[in-house]
Amino acid sequence: MYARRPAVCIPLTFAYKRARLKWSLKHQHWSVGEWANVMFSDESRFSLSSDSRRVTIWRGRGTRFEPRNITERHNFPSWGVMVWAGIMMDGHKDLHFFDTGTVTAQRYRDEVLKTYVRLFRGAVGPDFIFMDDNAPCYRAVLIDDFLETENIQRMS
Repeated sequence: MYARRPAVCIPLTFAYKRARLKWSLKHQHWSVGEWANVMFSDESRFSLSSDSRRVTIWRGRGTRFEPRNITERHNFPSWGVMVWAGIMMDGHKDLHFFDTGTVTAQRYRDEVLKTYVRLFRGAVGPDFIFMDDNAPCYRAVLIDDFLETENIQRMS
């Protein structure tokens, strides 16, 4: 027997399940040529330290402060990096490293959409479709306006 952390997930509501099924059925017969026009993108944060609060251990009663049962934790923020990348059937974009700070809608537009996505759209043509996740900064009016101005279609 081991001490374990429980699995964590966000349960899908009935509406989300229905929307996902509808999307899947709509796109299940797309040809390779249609998928070749889609750019998928995602971002991730990488941290240089671990979150020691997620570790569980087995220990005997009265041994809490023995050195073998103590894990160091630093109270200062750890250094990390936020990266973004985009992939298509016939190519990819190397990782874009965001400098320090939060990724806002304005930074996303200036550093990603203007710099990379607009170029891919120019290379693919009017059938280009951009797929991003539903991060709040990607759903800002600023982003919607930019995509509309640049004639970039976003996949639902």
